[in-house]
Amino acid sequence: MSLPNVLQGLRLPVIGSPMFIISTPDLVIAQCTSGVVGSFPSLNARPAERFEAWLQQISSALAEWDAAHPERKAAPYAVNLIVHRSNARLLHDLELCVKHRVPIVITSLGAREDVNAAIHSYGGIVLHDVIDNRFAKKAVEKGADGLIAVAAGAGGHAGTLSPFALVQEIREWFSGPIALSGAIANGGAVLAAQACGADLGYIGSAFIATEEANAAAAYKQAIVDGSAADIVYSSLFTGVHGNYLRPSIIAAGLDPEHLAEGNAADMNFHEGSTKAWKDIWGSGQGIGAVKAVVKVAELVARLEREYEAALVKLNNRPV
Repeated sequence: MSLPNVLQGLRLPVIGSPMFIISTPDLVIAQCTSGVVGSFPSLNARPAERFEAWLQQISSALAEWDAAHPERKAAPYAVNLIVHRSNARLLHDLELCVKHRVPIVITSLGAREDVNAAIHSYGGIVLHDVIDNRFAKKAVEKGADGLIAVAAGAGGHAGTLSPFALVQEIREWFSGPIALSGAIANGGAVLAAQACGADLGYIGSAFIATEEANAAAAYKQAIVDGSAADIVYSSLFTGVHGNYLRPSIIAAGLDPEHLAEGNAADMNFHEGSTKAWKDIWGSGQGIGAVKAVVKVAELVARLEREYEAALVKLNNRPV
């Protein structure tokens, strides 16, 4: 399986996933200059006019890094577009992605041929996130270049399929790039993603507990303190099933064991002063590997050490 040029030469086969509120230029720049793909949802830039300023800031920072470090240039960045009828900004943000030739666009909650064609018009690539094989086929049919397989255990909106089953089914017919999402928070898990057929690991929650992430200190500490047992899978907060930190649900006055089903048409849960986008904290099941709040560069260095150690162990295993 050969990767598109834009995804070759990474320090580590990792994409930092776009996280609502948390992923801002500071985090993206730190990820890219550390050698992994950094990404952010276009909707994090509010008001809409700020989106172009963010694109300019990221592009300028990465160009400056490359000029100062020709021996280890920055990884590319990606923008996440929500392709859903509720996103009134889609066309506005898409036009700016084309104008600034965003190298990688990650599409979510829908797949559209016109969006893919627009990104392809300047040589960009589109990765579409999916939770099952049926959606994967639809995304590729509509022109996606690659897929993000969102398996069980992923933070935020996540599927229920085992990563082994999901990647296996997609690989039966698709030879393009696949990034695997689902409880990946150490270097061994990145290697495991590749071993089961994916090309890259897709990591979100571990990056929340970094100094550059735009998350509250309590949120970062909850990631450090938490484990897989602290993750609750619910559709209440956006109408789409996702994984969330139990302590934030309890702090909102809700019982994690008895959550109602959400309304997919609403996608904006609030109860009293509690708002899902601010008070209910998304997280994946892999957070047991996160032991401290660190800089992005330190996290990527840890992932690299673990990846290389796992590779050595694999190569030295008895036959």
